[in-house]
Amino acid sequence: MTPPRAPGHLVPRADLQSGHPRLRDVPVLLVQAPGGFGKTSLLAQWRREQLALGGAVAWVSAAPGDDLATFVQALALAVRVGAHRPAFGHVLLEGRPPAGLEGVTLWLAEVAQGAIPLLLCVDEADRLAEPARDALAYLLHNLPPNLRCAIAARSDARLDVKDLVASGQCVVLGAPQLRFGLEQTLQLVRARLGAAFDGDEAARLHDMTEGWPLGVQLALGLAQGRLPAALPHRALTGAQLRTRFVTALLGKLEPQDLDFLTRISIVETLHPGLCTALVEDAGAPARLERLAAETPVFVAAEQGAWLRMHSLVRDALRQRVESLPQAQREALHARASRWLLDEGLLAAAALHAFCAGQHELAATLAERSLYDATMEQGRGAGLEWVWRLPREELDRRPRLQLALAWTLALSDRHAEASARVHQLLQRHPDAALRRECDMILVGAALCADEPDRVVALLADGAEAPEAESPRLAQIAANGAALGALLQGQPALARLRHQQGERFAAVSAQHVQRWGHLIAGWSYLWEGQVQPAAALLQGALAATEEDLGRRSPFATLLAALLAAAVWEQDQPAQAEALLANRLDVLEETGIPECVLCGFRTLARAACAAGAEHRALDLLGALEAVGTDRTLPRLRVASLAEQVWLHARSGRADTCRALCARIGALLAEPGMPDGPLWQRGTRMLQSLAEGYAALAAQDWRGALQPLERADEAARALQQGRVHIEVLGLRALALERSGHQAEALLREALDLAAALGLRRVFGDAHPQLAQRFARFDASPSAAAAPAPSASPPVGQARPASKTAPASGLTAKEREVLQLAAGNLTNKEIGLAMQVGEETIKWHMKNLFAKLDAGTRKQVVQRARLLGLMQAD
Repeated sequence: MTPPRAPGHLVPRADLQSGHPRLRDVPVLLVQAPGGFGKTSLLAQWRREQLALGGAVAWVSAAPGDDLATFVQALALAVRVGAHRPAFGHVLLEGRPPAGLEGVTLWLAEVAQGAIPLLLCVDEADRLAEPARDALAYLLHNLPPNLRCAIAARSDARLDVKDLVASGQCVVLGAPQLRFGLEQTLQLVRARLGAAFDGDEAARLHDMTEGWPLGVQLALGLAQGRLPAALPHRALTGAQLRTRFVTALLGKLEPQDLDFLTRISIVETLHPGLCTALVEDAGAPARLERLAAETPVFVAAEQGAWLRMHSLVRDALRQRVESLPQAQREALHARASRWLLDEGLLAAAALHAFCAGQHELAATLAERSLYDATMEQGRGAGLEWVWRLPREELDRRPRLQLALAWTLALSDRHAEASARVHQLLQRHPDAALRRECDMILVGAALCADEPDRVVALLADGAEAPEAESPRLAQIAANGAALGALLQGQPALARLRHQQGERFAAVSAQHVQRWGHLIAGWSYLWEGQVQPAAALLQGALAATEEDLGRRSPFATLLAALLAAAVWEQDQPAQAEALLANRLDVLEETGIPECVLCGFRTLARAACAAGAEHRALDLLGALEAVGTDRTLPRLRVASLAEQVWLHARSGRADTCRALCARIGALLAEPGMPDGPLWQRGTRMLQSLAEGYAALAAQDWRGALQPLERADEAARALQQGRVHIEVLGLRALALERSGHQAEALLREALDLAAALGLRRVFGDAHPQLAQRFARFDASPSAAAAPAPSASPPVGQARPASKTAPASGLTAKEREVLQLAAGNLTNKEIGLAMQVGEETIKWHMKNLFAKLDAGTRKQVVQRARLLGLMQAD
C-alpha cells in the first residue's frame, strides 16, 4: 500500500500531467508499455499532483499472483491509508467479506458513499492473477463519479477495456507517449550532470537510446560512476556504454529468442509474416508478439502490425549475423526479398536481392522503386549499395541514374552529379529528361554555392508543361522561387512557391519540403524571423516524423530555424535544434544552412562567455569551406572572427583577419559572378567596418559600412541592413555627428521584424547606446535590444517562469498568437486544423480569464508565461 519514492530527477512533462485537457476528465488512465518506460514514475507523478490539489490517493502495488480476495483487501486498506479513513472497509478487512465480485461491489459502494475525490493507482497490474484482473476490469466499468483510476501494466496485460476506450472513458498511454523527446533528455542530463552538461553529447545519448527512459538513466548512471568531476568527449556514447546498453536491452534472453532476433535483424522493419518467412517457423508471430511485450527491444511501432527494432540492438545483432556462413546469410536475404516483393515493397526487396547476390534482379527492382523513393524521402533507402552495381547495369536504366543524380546533386558530391547528368543525356536524349536534368544541375549549383550559375540555368531551361509532369512543374516552381531569392527578391520567391503549391496534391513529398524550406529561407533572408520560425517549425516537425531527426533535410530546416529563434532571443531552443546535427550539416548541408548553423552556435557560445568555443566553431566553419571548396564559407568564417574580436577591441587581430579575407578573394579561380561577388564583398565590407570600430576609427568605419549597407539593400537582406544602420549611427555619434534619427529608424525596423538580438549581437557599445536611448512611443513599443555580456561573463538566466499551467501546444499557440497570426495561419504553422486552434484558444481564454486575443497575450506576459516585449 506504500507508494514508491518519486525519482529525484523526475522530468515534468506537460502533456502527461493529470490535469492536461486530454486526461483531466477521463475516468480511467491506462499506462501500458514494456519495462523501463517510466510507468511507475508516471503514476507517482499523478499521485503527487492529486495530493497537491487536496485530493486523496489510494495506491496498490500488485504482487505476483495476487488472487481476488487479496486484491479486494488491498483495495480496502489502500483507501484507509491514502484517504485517512480508519473505519473504511471494516467488513472487507475485519468481518466476513463476500466472495467473488461482490467484494468489489461493496468496495465501490463504500467509496461512493464517502463522497470524496479519490484517485486509485494500481501499479504492475499485469502481476495480478486472472480472477483479480477480471475484478479490476469490473471495477473500471462501474466507477462512481468521485473515483478515477490510473493503471500501469506491461503491454501484454489483457484488461478488457476496449469498450471504455471506444466510448472515451479510458485513455491508453503507450511507449510512443512515454518515450522521451529531445527536450526531456536534455533537461534530465542537465539536471544530473550540471556543469558537465554537453548539449551535443546529450543529443547523441537521446539518439542512441531513442528516448527509452530507462536507457537514458542507465547511460547517465554509468557516466556519473566513471566521471565524478568532468565529462570528456563522447563519455555518454562511448563503446563501453553502448555495450552496457545493449546488454541491458537484451537482458537474459533464452538462446532460442536470441537466435530468432539475430535472424530477423537483417530487415529494417518487421512484420509477423516477414518473420515467418525469415525463420521458416509458423510460431514466429507469437514469439515476436511475446518479445515485443516483454522486452524493450522493439522501440517503435509503425502502422498496423509493423514493428521496428532498437537501432543499437539491431546493429549488435547484425554483427552476429556476419558470423553466420555466407550461404545462410544469402538465403536469409533471398527469403526477405521474396516476401517483400510479394508485398509490393520494391525498394527494400531490391536491397535484399543485392545482398543475396541477385544483382540483375536488384537493379531491376531498384529502377522501379528508387526514383520514387528519392522523390518522397530525398534519397532512396539504402541507395549507397546501388553504386556497387556493375556499370553496364546502371547505364541501361535511366530512372535509376536519375535517382542517383538527384542524391549526388543535393550533397557534397555535386560535381559527380553533373558528370552523371551529362552522360545520361548523351545516351538518352529526351526533352522531358533534359528538363529534369537541368533542375538536377540547379541543385548541384546550389550546393556548390554558385548562385550565378543557378540563375543562368533557370533562365535557359523551360518549365515543364503541367499536363506532362505535375511533379516536374512543382520542381520548376521551386527552382523559380530559389532563383528569385538568390537575386534578392524574397517576396517574389514566396509568390513562386505559392504558385507551385497547386501541384502539391499530385507531387512528391520531398519536392513539397523543398518548397517550404525556400519559403522559410526567404523570410529569414529579409529578416522576418517570426513568420520564418512559424513556417519552419511545422515543416521541421513533419520532416522529423517522416525521416528522422538526423536526416539531412531535417538538419537543413533545423539550421534555418535555429537562426530564426536565435534572433528572437531564444538561445536554449537554438542550441537544442542544432544539438548532434553539426556533423550531418557540414557533410550534406547547402552552404547557407551550414553558415546559419555554425554562426548561430558561435554567437550563442560568445553570449554565454565561452569565447574559446565560439572560435573553435568558426574555425570548423572555415575548415568545411576548405574541404568542400566553398570559399564564401571561408570568408564568412573570417568575417565572424573579426566580429568576435571587434567586440573586445582587438584591432590588430581584426586587421590581420581582414588582410586574410582580401588575400583569399584575390586568389585565382574565385567565382566572378555578380551575385556571388556582391554577397561576398558585403561580408568583406562588414568585416572592414568592424575592424575600424575595434580601432575606434569612427570615421574610417563609415565608408565600408556604407558599402555593406548598399549590398544588403540590393539583396534585400533586412537583418544586415538594420545591423549596419545601428553601427553607422554609433560611428556617426562617436565622430561628433547627430545620429538620433538613424538610431530611431534602426530600432523601429528591428521592432517591426521581431529582431531582439540584432543590436546586442552587433556591438556592446551599440547595445549600451540603445539602453540610454530616450524612446519615443514607437521606440517604447519596440523590443529592448538583447545585449550579450562581455566575453568571459556568463549570460544571466532567463527570468521567465515556466508556463506550468499551460500545455505545450497551448504555449505554442500563445507564442504564435503574440505574432498577430490568424487561427488559420497558426494552424498552417502547427500542421493542424483551424478548429483545433480554436479549441486551444478557447482553453487559453478560460485559463487566463481573458475576453480577447490581445488580453490573452497581455495576461500571459504579466503572469510570466511568455517573454514580454
